[in-house]
Amino acid sequence: MLKKLSLPAQIFLGMFAGILVGLVFIPNPGFTTDFLKPIGTIYVNLLKFLVVPVVVFSITDGVISLKDLKRVGSVGIKTFVYYMFTTALAVVIGLVLVSGFKGMFPALPSAELTGLAYEAKQSPSVMQVIVNIFPDNLFKPMVNADMLPVIVISILFGAGILASGEKGEKIGAIVNAMNEVVMNVMMMIIKITPIGVFCLMANVVAVNGASIVGTLALVIGVAYLGYFVHVVVVYGLSVRFLSGMSPVKFFKGIAPAMICAFTTTSSNATLPLNIECCNKLGAEPEISSFVLPLGATINMDGTAIYQAVAAVFIASCYGIELTLSQMAMIVLTATLASVGTAGVSGAGMIMLAMVLTTIGVPVEGIAIIAGVDKLFDMGRTALNITGDATCALFVSKLEQKKKVAA
Repeated sequence: MLKKLSLPAQIFLGMFAGILVGLVFIPNPGFTTDFLKPIGTIYVNLLKFLVVPVVVFSITDGVISLKDLKRVGSVGIKTFVYYMFTTALAVVIGLVLVSGFKGMFPALPSAELTGLAYEAKQSPSVMQVIVNIFPDNLFKPMVNADMLPVIVISILFGAGILASGEKGEKIGAIVNAMNEVVMNVMMMIIKITPIGVFCLMANVVAVNGASIVGTLALVIGVAYLGYFVHVVVVYGLSVRFLSGMSPVKFFKGIAPAMICAFTTTSSNATLPLNIECCNKLGAEPEISSFVLPLGATINMDGTAIYQAVAAVFIASCYGIELTLSQMAMIVLTATLASVGTAGVSGAGMIMLAMVLTTIGVPVEGIAIIAGVDKLFDMGRTALNITGDATCALFVSKLEQKKKVAA
């Protein structure tokens, strides 16, 4: 019976079952702590284990895919800059909104019992952060899960493979194959999410009481407010002033792809429909066929907002007041992390683990929101593919102007 349910339905079922079990064991949380929490910990460990290989192979493979720059000239550069700029804006919007609500996110009353204890550390200086981004050892950042140096390593190796010509193509094929393997491993782990969610949610509710459930509803609302603001302001202005199109016409034309993304929670699954919608809106087919697949890999505005909101929320649950430098690190890391976020359902939680690691917030905090991640995922995926479409129209407009000028 359960196998017939979709994965989102299984996750929702696991979340609600966990809440019910947690409520039952509020008077005696020892059972959930001793028997259910360890299973949830295994799930979290698998997420943490996957972060480094996902980043290394996804980003390296994404850089290698930019070989299309040689074929389409400046299209690749414009696309990449547009994606990174809108993603950075998305993180800032998320941080600004969640900062206004963080006073309503109560710290968990018993962090020690839930295993969510945290000891504040002194933040390094800005210059030290910049220096630390560039590794002095190939493997140390990977062993320590120091994500920014890992991203730099991945980008450098991807660039090196491109610069090596035919010899590099052989390595590139291996990287592409390894990326496929890692994606399949990720899907295996995502499939056990309902079990992990059940165990984690049961323990969180049993130890912290029913109040945590209402808090989750608030943080979901903040995230969706961020999605809405980004769609209306950033994408609306982009379509109007960069593409010369009415926002109403754009959103009406892209609606089928947005609905598909919302229900499938997969940018990759929505890609064919997104290409069709963009072409009908006037994008050049050769541009959309390059920009949209690249966007499904490296453009994750919705995921970036989610990471910003979730990171501040989880930090608040620990009673941590994030510093300005940590906020800046969230912007930088979430922007770069979008390059390594696969366009499949549930991948955003892998990248959230990376962001939390970077700012020094325990990854175990993912347990607090794991049960409702699918609700975040539906909105952020719809936002992701919409951003891809605005870029395809913008770049097509630029290329059309170049043809006219020529």
